Amino acid sequence: MNLGQHPQLLDRLAASYALGTLRGGARRRFETLARENPRVRAAALLWQGRWSALPELQTPHTPDAAVWIRINNLLQTEKSRAAAQPAPESTTKVELASIRSALAWWRGAAIVGACASATVLAIGLWSNQNIKQEAGAQLAQLRTEVQTAQAALASAPQIQYVAVLADAKSDASMLVTFDPAHNSLVLQRVGNFQEGQDKSLQLWALPPQGGPRSLGVLGQEKLLKLTAGASQVEAVPALAISLEPKGGVPSETGPTGPVLFKGALIRRDL
Repeated sequence: MNLGQHPQLLDRLAASYALGTLRGGARRRFETLARENPRVRAAALLWQGRWSALPELQTPHTPDAAVWIRINNLLQTEKSRAAAQPAPESTTKVELASIRSALAWWRGAAIVGACASATVLAIGLWSNQNIKQEAGAQLAQLRTEVQTAQAALASAPQIQYVAVLADAKSDASMLVTFDPAHNSLVLQRVGNFQEGQDKSLQLWALPPQGGPRSLGVLGQEKLLKLTAGASQVEAVPALAISLEPKGGVPSETGPTGPVLFKGALIRRDL
């Protein structure tokens, strides 16, 4: 089969090869195709780069000490066995197959093994002058994708506080989230209440001590964003919304109209 005419199959095989889950005869056939076909080699290199870039987006985790002890014990056992009883020439292939099987198991257990296997293929790729430019362009595109993903993660809202504001019948009317990293309060109407044209809804922080403090006047949009500092929100146990004259009232006067909705402000773990 000419994998060049089946790009989706080639992509799946290259991903499985780089990850280390393509094994046995299928793996050997893929390696043979990679030596003969520059497009197959390029696909394998591209997936090796994608897998190796994943740790950049993840929180590092140190392997348990028992993992390294077990690896070291296995290596020491193999060394002792080889020193005590050198393998005859007739059994060399069997021993090599056993070692490859053990390495394949560890490769499936850890992504590092997959990256190491794909790196061997990458060396072969760079030795071929005809593939350098194509692989270089693909790697440059991959780096751009990783940088874009990292930028998106950095700019994504980090919601740490949530409040559901309900009326006297406990019917939810407003969902409030606060992102202290961006000083952003986002309010989303989830009920059917709609104030009149001559009225405004006003959001209040209800601190443990002292009177209510205004956090802003709401428009009539379904989704609204207000600016608030962390010091205005973090120590506040509850929020409330009152119905006020058009444009709201000064913070120092406190609510002058009826308090329609209120609820606890809860800190959530990220």
